[in-house]
Amino acid sequence: MHAIRLHAFGPAENLVHERVEDPRPGPGQVRIAVAAAGVHLLDTALREGMRGPGPGPATLPTVPGREVAGVVESLGEGVAALWLGKRVVAHLGFVPGGYAELAVTEVERLHEIPAGLDFAEAVAMIGTGRTAMGILQFAELGPDSVAVVPAAAGGIGTLLVQYAKNAGATVVGLAGGPAKAALVRENGADLAVDYKEPDWPAKVRAWLGGRAATVVFDGVGGDVARESVALLGPGGRHIVFGWSGEGLHNGAPHVVEGVSEQVLGPVMLGRAGGPDPLRTLELRALVEAAEGRLTPAVQRFPLAEAAAAHRALESRATTGKVVLEP
Repeated sequence: MHAIRLHAFGPAENLVHERVEDPRPGPGQVRIAVAAAGVHLLDTALREGMRGPGPGPATLPTVPGREVAGVVESLGEGVAALWLGKRVVAHLGFVPGGYAELAVTEVERLHEIPAGLDFAEAVAMIGTGRTAMGILQFAELGPDSVAVVPAAAGGIGTLLVQYAKNAGATVVGLAGGPAKAALVRENGADLAVDYKEPDWPAKVRAWLGGRAATVVFDGVGGDVARESVALLGPGGRHIVFGWSGEGLHNGAPHVVEGVSEQVLGPVMLGRAGGPDPLRTLELRALVEAAEGRLTPAVQRFPLAEAAAAHRALESRATTGKVVLEP
């Protein structure tokens, strides 16, 4: 098979498209003919050598990627024959291997893809979608809500805007540049603003006409976060789930005591509940998409152009969820 391999930590150019040995499913595993593989901002930091979320640093060479969708084409010992030929999506967990034509994972990680969702959309919901579902657990959205969504043209931001609008909230979407702001407007935001314009907070305040924001969904950090938090009224909430604008290596979110709440990790999983909280969130995300309430935005790259996908993601030139297609 062909895969993307990383032989040395460093720039995107270190991602090499090459032929490697086909993986074999072990007991309790399946092999998926990959039709779409998700790319995450975290992947770019891991590529540069940041310690990963697993039990230790990545061992090189490695095939990056932890989100895949495709068709089950081979079964390991003990796996029910009914899985063969199924359209499935899975998050691979701590084990990489997604940027490839074939990927192996445990059968317990599989979700059958609902009718009406294509492979790329399913990948978006299994990773980005589950995160959005986790974030939304901390927001009580309704007709009286005024939600501010920085990075509203991104994968998570797109879903947060849609969910808030479905709940009847007034939504202010922020994005970098007029083209991205136009996409946010098309996605349903009541007001779409280019946060690269120096006077954007004044424009938001004028449009709100005396109303204050009740919630800020912040995965950006930095100056955009500071200005967004200043739009909150008394009792407003700043829900922090990342700081992509400050960089993942040594950045820090903007937090205000009594206002900000960081929700990633154990906090999010604790609220999701169930014997497998991550799977609970994955199922919620897939149901929301299957029933038409959420539609993920997807930007597709050929598998061989994984380096270009990483460069675009790092330069904030992408919109929606970035997906590689073999």
